Amino acid sequence: MPPLLDQQARKILARPGAFALRTLKAFRANQGLLLAGAVAYYALLSIVPMLILTVIALSHFIDQGALLHTLGHYLEWLIPGQSAAIVTELANFLQHRNVIGWVLLISMIFFSSLAFTVLENAMSVIFHHRVVIKRRHFLMSAVLPYLYILSLGFGLLLATLVAGSLQAMGEREVEFLGQIWSLEGASGLLLYLLGFAGEVLVLTSLYLVMPVGRLSLLHAVFGAVTAALLWEVSRHVLLWYFETLSQIGTVYGSLTTAIAVLLSLELGATLLLLGAQVISEYERERRVGTDAPPRPFTTD
Repeated sequence: MPPLLDQQARKILARPGAFALRTLKAFRANQGLLLAGAVAYYALLSIVPMLILTVIALSHFIDQGALLHTLGHYLEWLIPGQSAAIVTELANFLQHRNVIGWVLLISMIFFSSLAFTVLENAMSVIFHHRVVIKRRHFLMSAVLPYLYILSLGFGLLLATLVAGSLQAMGEREVEFLGQIWSLEGASGLLLYLLGFAGEVLVLTSLYLVMPVGRLSLLHAVFGAVTAALLWEVSRHVLLWYFETLSQIGTVYGSLTTAIAVLLSLELGATLLLLGAQVISEYERERRVGTDAPPRPFTTD
């Protein structure tokens, strides 16, 4: 590890509060909440078409029921308390998949890529010092969302196979020292760890791929772990809020699911971009030092 990185890391560990405050100021200067709102809105438009295309493609290789069950389990990480409604709509759509025409298929492909395009633009704002140095070719930006959707589909296929094995293990019992021990608890723990590891892996890949230029793997993992830990706390608070205090159903009526999903995506997008800001702030301090104030993104 380079000595400069060690020195910078020691400074941050010595004063983590100061680094967190500078990161939040830089996030505010870059209009982070506004960027997160844009990402969340387009993610809301993209999530259902993307899931439909993914499930239709994977249902040729794996049982549809197992696929939807696994998808529902991991959607709880993204939209706490609302995954059942999304999975129900997916199941209803899949029952009438024969009505999909070319126009609808092209529309779904287009809308499924919108969130990635907006996310790339948001990353360009946060990492604007990289954009000044190097710009990504427009063809790469056009193809990148679809490559990422294929990667996520492959990841979902692997997660379904592994989750099926772990659930089968949970139904077994082991006899040891004259006592019978159920593996259900171990299976649940492994499923949780699998989900958290997948969350960190997806976030790391986003931080590696979306910003322009080459990003250190260590920096990407650091930002991903930061965002994942914050999201773990936030999603449990959000789930508790929906179950106990929220009057969202009374206020929004039939729009409740859409509003709840949008709120979850807004919070998730905020933490995703905040993790990116952590990486950007670390890079900025390495280049200009800790005394320089954060410079907001401007258009000239």
